[in-house]
Amino acid sequence: MKQTPAEKIILLNEVLGARYPNPKSELLFASPFQLLVATILAAQATDKQVNVITRKLFEVAPDAESLSKMELEEVKALVRSINYFNNKAKNILEVSRTLVKQYNGQVPETREALESLPGVGRKTANVVLSSAFRQPVMPVDTHVHRVSNRIGLVKTEKPEHTETELMKIIPEKWVIDFHHYLLLHGRYTCKAKNPQCATCPLTFICDYPTKS
Repeated sequence: MKQTPAEKIILLNEVLGARYPNPKSELLFASPFQLLVATILAAQATDKQVNVITRKLFEVAPDAESLSKMELEEVKALVRSINYFNNKAKNILEVSRTLVKQYNGQVPETREALESLPGVGRKTANVVLSSAFRQPVMPVDTHVHRVSNRIGLVKTEKPEHTETELMKIIPEKWVIDFHHYLLLHGRYTCKAKNPQCATCPLTFICDYPTKS
């Protein structure tokens, strides 16, 4: 008998929980501010690329106060190897200055306040709320969106709809870990172009039509 999305959630929690015990972001950070900056830089880039850049960036400017005092060209020089470095450098500098002026250098803990910052959209805000502040929200990137649809947890075309539907079926106490389960499964197994169906532990509940 075909499982319902809610039933699949229970099975996913067991299977992926065993595969990824104590899951967490692969971005390296020591504070909510560092995670916010890293997440802004991570758009259209890999976590590995971002970690190389932020290792040097955070040595120079580990907090909003220190980064806010830098010149734009200094920031650009430190993030130059990342995609869209001009806009990203401008955004993280403006974010730092806004945090210093409006929030005493601290990252706010609400989605509304986070989304008011330069270069911060819903997904970035959710990443910070989830991984820095342990709030039960669901950041949806391309991996989470793809895996959720392939497995049959949702049938959606847009990430924001995926977020809404997932939040309906995932118990609140599981939401934070589930984001990481789906992301990591998409990054390393259920890949966009070459899904590793032969070694996937979820084929018994997956709706993906070409799985082998």
